[in-house]
Amino acid sequence: MTLSIPTLPEGRRRVEPGVVVTALVVLALDQITKYWISLTLGQADAVHSVEVVGNWVRLSYTTNSGAAFGMFPAATIVFTVIAIVAVPVLLLARSYVADRAWWITIVFGMLMGGALGNLLDRVRLGYVVDFIDVGVGSLRWPSFNVADSSFVVGIILLAIYLSFAGDAPEKNAEPGTKTTDDQHPDQPYAV
Repeated sequence: MTLSIPTLPEGRRRVEPGVVVTALVVLALDQITKYWISLTLGQADAVHSVEVVGNWVRLSYTTNSGAAFGMFPAATIVFTVIAIVAVPVLLLARSYVADRAWWITIVFGMLMGGALGNLLDRVRLGYVVDFIDVGVGSLRWPSFNVADSSFVVGIILLAIYLSFAGDAPEKNAEPGTKTTDDQHPDQPYAV
């Protein structure tokens, strides 16, 4: 069995401007909030946590050298390499999804913006600034940030889309082109 990247029909291999715009908005929100948190709660003589909605939601300055939500600490190099690979893949991956819906474009922008936000922190600081702290009492979810939220919500929306889109034959398939429904399992998919 061979794994090959499907060839796109002529004219579809392009970067969607909406992906870039959404990614830049997510990146800006992420970096602005991290900068603000670092200035207000990240100073040595400052209070490091402020309640926003009682004890349920707090802003708490923390740093993280691992993955989202504090998983795999001290793996900055690994996640930096993953993000460097993921950004161009996400930028072009939108072209492989036949559905031209605006929200799919936003989903890919959310994924790319989230990857870029934490990548920028890793390259610039060697760690990621996290600050959103949710939970009840001592039962807390690991701290996260705007980039983590954007990436996770993007993954969930993409998974939901792919769960339902995989059953329908492509609307834009050229006559005579095999779709995923009539493709032999050992052949690469036609997109």
